[in-house]
Amino acid sequence: MSPTIKRATRSDAAGGTGSAADFLPPRITLPTLRRAAAGCRGCHLWRVGTQTVFGQGARSATLMFVGEQPGDQEDLAGLPFVGPSGRLLDSAMERAGLDRGKAYVTNAVKHFKWVADPRGKRRIHKTPNSAEIRACNPWLDAELAVVKPRVIVALGATAAKALFGKTFRVTAQRGRPVRTEHAEAGFATVHPSAVLRAPSDLRAEAERLFVNDLKKVARWMETHAG
Repeated sequence: MSPTIKRATRSDAAGGTGSAADFLPPRITLPTLRRAAAGCRGCHLWRVGTQTVFGQGARSATLMFVGEQPGDQEDLAGLPFVGPSGRLLDSAMERAGLDRGKAYVTNAVKHFKWVADPRGKRRIHKTPNSAEIRACNPWLDAELAVVKPRVIVALGATAAKALFGKTFRVTAQRGRPVRTEHAEAGFATVHPSAVLRAPSDLRAEAERLFVNDLKKVARWMETHAG
């Protein structure tokens, strides 16, 4: 049986002032969600990003990673975590003993929000605001309802607040299991992009701490197996 997702009352979705809830399909599965999300006009970001970047992974995944939004390369490829942040996440997961092939990866916001670099052609990431996160939240809720992960990991402050509440602070609670309605346990750590942006003399330590957070996730899953 497909999970039931609450739908919002339709507003002016065509103009980007509604919610992703206006575009949820009647039957909720990962394939139907992915197809429906491709035409989402729930907020103005569909005019900013190249395309919707939906989550990727198995319906049976026991572990879900949630980032902030797709980056430049993800926006062009239409896939989550395939750029530098994705490569770091892959490497960190491997070192922590986690298999990305058995995880589901997605973002709190499905379109790339950016501004043009006045000095060149580069697109500069811009953090989604609370209204944009709220408008996109029905897609994340639907992914969680379908996948039903045992453990969910928020990557960065935007994802952590979307999942665990506005008062959640990654700096104070990173690497520690927290209670969540979405899974048996929730964890938060920094976004891989924050590690990549760390000053060169601090990068190795930032990466070590990131891997250590994921090792704590792996240990929790091992000790709570079955």
